[in-house]
Amino acid sequence: MWLSLFILGLFISGITAISLDLEMQIASKLFGSGTMMDSYFPDFSQWIDRISAGLTDTYSKYPFIAYGTDWLAFAHVVLAILFFGPLKDPVKNIWVIDFGIICCILVVPFAIIFGQVRDLPYVWTVIDSSFGVFGIIPLLIVRKYIKQLEK
Repeated sequence: MWLSLFILGLFISGITAISLDLEMQIASKLFGSGTMMDSYFPDFSQWIDRISAGLTDTYSKYPFIAYGTDWLAFAHVVLAILFFGPLKDPVKNIWVIDFGIICCILVVPFAIIFGQVRDLPYVWTVIDSSFGVFGIIPLLIVRKYIKQLEK
């Protein structure tokens, strides 16, 4: 169950990268300037609007830039497929779980470093880091179960 949840999370995060512009336009309408969210968290609303405007502007002038997020989506889907190995033969494929744990750990420094380099708000870095922090939990649980199965 834990591994299936992890696979589903990877797959969904990949697929949603394809339509990022549309998703951010919707988020801007729901959470951007002039919404209830703007009353309570104006900085967040402005950030959502800025992302949406940046994507719309960039994609309208340079649509090939979206190809980068298409490849991001591809990578997430391929990684999700990789985790089917431990579902089939957990003991033999524990290395996939270890690989996933290492990837989750690496999310945090990448988010911190590149969040600063790209001038993202600190809260965005925390959100991005949370994917690694929360992603590692099911993998550690699965790893523990595989070690018990191995005995």
